[in-house]
Amino acid sequence: MQAAQLLKYDKNFKLVVKDIPVPTPTEDEVLVKVKAAAVNPLEKLIGIGYLKLLQNYDLPVTTGNELSGVVEAVGKNVKDFKIGDEIYSRLPLEKIGAFAEYAVIDYHAVALKPTGLDFVHSAAVPLTGLTAYQGLTEELGAQPGQSVMIPGGSGSFGQMAIPIAKELGLRVMVSGNARAKQSVMDMGVEQYFDYREQNYWEHLKPVDYVIDTVGKTELNHELQVLKPGGRLLSLIMTPNRQFAKDHQMPFWKTALIGIAGSGIDWKAKRAGADYRFIFVRSDGEQLKKITKLVEDNQTVPAVDPTEFKLTDINKALDYLANGHPKGKVVIRF
Repeated sequence: MQAAQLLKYDKNFKLVVKDIPVPTPTEDEVLVKVKAAAVNPLEKLIGIGYLKLLQNYDLPVTTGNELSGVVEAVGKNVKDFKIGDEIYSRLPLEKIGAFAEYAVIDYHAVALKPTGLDFVHSAAVPLTGLTAYQGLTEELGAQPGQSVMIPGGSGSFGQMAIPIAKELGLRVMVSGNARAKQSVMDMGVEQYFDYREQNYWEHLKPVDYVIDTVGKTELNHELQVLKPGGRLLSLIMTPNRQFAKDHQMPFWKTALIGIAGSGIDWKAKRAGADYRFIFVRSDGEQLKKITKLVEDNQTVPAVDPTEFKLTDINKALDYLANGHPKGKVVIRF
């Protein structure tokens, strides 16, 4: 089979498409014939070696973090899945491999794909859906009636985070571009700020939570709109000491990560807020809940119309970084 592999960590890394054997599932795994695999900013973080403290792969490694496909074989301990099932998954971080014609996945990380979505759109759901669900329920512990602001929330993350937040009983505010305003408002957000017309931090009443999708350039504004004791959760800034402790990392890793995140922690503490960082994990049971939300709300994630095949993987990565895609970039098999 063909697979896109990382041969070495490098700031200018390129993936190499190679012919390798079809993997054999273990007792707890399913073998999946991949139909579509989404390309995420996470691929770059892995390729440049930014995540080596969290997960240092034995190279070469087949990359790719989320996919949809059809079950081809099952291990003897696998429950709830059979040959022919149409599934999707955010692969476990320690064993990625979505950029390949076949992948083996621990069945605990798999769920049946939403019935109303094709394989391409299904592949765009798991990573953002699980990030939103785990962020709201685990990192923030959000409760009905509380409020959350999502700067830059008109993109693919907001498409999943908004209906999940509404399902949890939260009041949701979002900033984004003018083009997305109506579709986001239709999801039930209370306020929408067109970033070209309004500075949300000048008009928004203090909120319980902020979910950052923009990065450090927005940090001061995000802290500015939090209530005293509020919590800022970032998808893309820097892990901190709390993140290392939550993940029970060894002392030396905790110390290094603590130093890296100390600047943000200091700013948050000065603002009377709490800073958290999330790195989403695979979870098939949570993915089942997301499947139901997608089906009930008839959610269709935005997918960029540009078609990429596996042999175009480096073009797809470049397009994601520099091409201003209109939704998830997806490799079609």
